[in-house]
Amino acid sequence: MKAAIAGGTGFIGKKLTAELIQNGYDVYILTRNTDNKKERDHIHYVRWLSDGAEPENELHGIDIFINLAGESLNSGRWTDERKKRILDSRMISTREIIRIMTSLPKKPAVLINASAIGIYPIADTETFKETSPALGQGFLAHTVNMWEEEAIQADKAGIRTVLTRFGIILGTEDGALPRMAMPYKLFVGGKIGTGHQWMSWIHVNDVVRAIRFAGENESLQGPLNVTAPNPVHMNDLGKTLAKVLGRPHWLFIPALALKAGLGEMSTLILDGQKVLPEKLLQSGFQFKFPLVRGALDDLYKGSVHK
Repeated sequence: MKAAIAGGTGFIGKKLTAELIQNGYDVYILTRNTDNKKERDHIHYVRWLSDGAEPENELHGIDIFINLAGESLNSGRWTDERKKRILDSRMISTREIIRIMTSLPKKPAVLINASAIGIYPIADTETFKETSPALGQGFLAHTVNMWEEEAIQADKAGIRTVLTRFGIILGTEDGALPRMAMPYKLFVGGKIGTGHQWMSWIHVNDVVRAIRFAGENESLQGPLNVTAPNPVHMNDLGKTLAKVLGRPHWLFIPALALKAGLGEMSTLILDGQKVLPEKLLQSGFQFKFPLVRGALDDLYKGSVHK
């Protein structure tokens, strides 16, 4: 099997590459610059989105395309300029992937396109599944909706398309968890905002397993919630993290302080949705880390902070 990954050198992409190789795949990583990339067994680098690049000439026989490309939502305050980069990076990469796939003599079987649970409305009392029709408001929901609408063009071209709506991905190398853990390591962790906002989280290892599962399971298509089956309130996540790290959970960080410091980006911390992975569960996917304590124990095992 052959898989092409856009965003293959990022946090999730590196883990996914390892997961695919361990399961017999050859992986082709799309990158703007191949000069400093050394090919290894089963890993190949293909230049794209740069002058003169013709990636379609090197991607014959690809079975699965996976699009994880896009500027990080956590890369800084959401100024108008940064918002434009966040949206444009996703739209440009998705359009180029669809162009590549449709230009190949044999189209791939499936496109797995990253998405996010931010497409759902912010809510404390509702539960969202893939069939939930409600669409959120604000920049994040708008961006995710536009991204999904672009990706679904692959489906119209006859390519099975899966929109992996990622929750809060827990991993120690990058993402939200290191930022959440730092205050606790400094003995200043505690409740953020109301603490009642939902955190629909997932262990990074379950993320990459779910992506591979979606690629190999022909019954899956359209939106796919990639979250653990047991979401928790932010305050409970903080308390559990404090126990795992052996640190106190005591300081209160008011919402106004975060809004002043982060601006509109504070919604990533202060707001949330209760999201369930109904389609993954119905399809027989087995989570290795269904509970947040087990996920955090695994991520921080051997830590000196325990």
